[in-house]
Amino acid sequence: MAAPGPAAASEGFAVIVTTRDRPALLADALRSVAAQTLAPLEVVVANDGEQEVDQALASAGSLPIRMVPVSARLPAAARNRAAETTSASWLALLDDDDLWRPDHLAGLASGLARPEVEVAYRDCEVIREEIAPDGKRVVRERLTIARDWDDAVMRENDYLPPSAMAVRRSAWQRLGGFDESFACSEDWDFLLRASTTARPTRVPGIGAEIRLRLRGNASADFGELRRACLDRLAARHELPPLVMKTFWEVALDLRLDAARPR
Repeated sequence: MAAPGPAAASEGFAVIVTTRDRPALLADALRSVAAQTLAPLEVVVANDGEQEVDQALASAGSLPIRMVPVSARLPAAARNRAAETTSASWLALLDDDDLWRPDHLAGLASGLARPEVEVAYRDCEVIREEIAPDGKRVVRERLTIARDWDDAVMRENDYLPPSAMAVRRSAWQRLGGFDESFACSEDWDFLLRASTTARPTRVPGIGAEIRLRLRGNASADFGELRRACLDRLAARHELPPLVMKTFWEVALDLRLDAARPR
């Protein structure tokens, strides 16, 4: 049975969480949503996996939460299916392995309160972590990405992780959501398309933690599929040849670029 379509837009956030067979990490992500100083209207979890997530959903506490089953195995489709079910005017994205700082949504709201802003984003910390045998997440290294929107830089490095951004639902609808023909780099494609009509707006301050591990990171998959997606992205947007990187490598490149004499 299809999920009901959204009613008239409600001012505020729907948090779109995508998850696939990582219930312990999903529970951490939902706890970070529950800790927000600005509560969302609802949390929509797009479950694109097979493992049971009921216990993880309980981590959201009293927040209104819905689970949307998806069988796409693609983040673009999972986000789109979840977004289609909400009437909230703003969509805030969160991947199941990332975390938010408590003022993340409040900061995004200050950006989206301006009607001309269609995409707002916070600064982020990119964290290399390990999962200990007892399940504890151990931080090994941290780098910060804090940069205003720069068309030239975005032509070579996507430095805006999905978990750091929010989009006005009307803009998401106009753009047709995420392009589901991209198995990866769909977020980069979305941002480049969105920026042709409205410049994405940075709200300074670290709002998101982008968590990377040695295993289990889609962004660390440097296989043929990712290469093909990057080549198609470059062709669509007339970009130079793109190098496959995780957000960690992107953060390193931005730090080196900032250190160069001008």
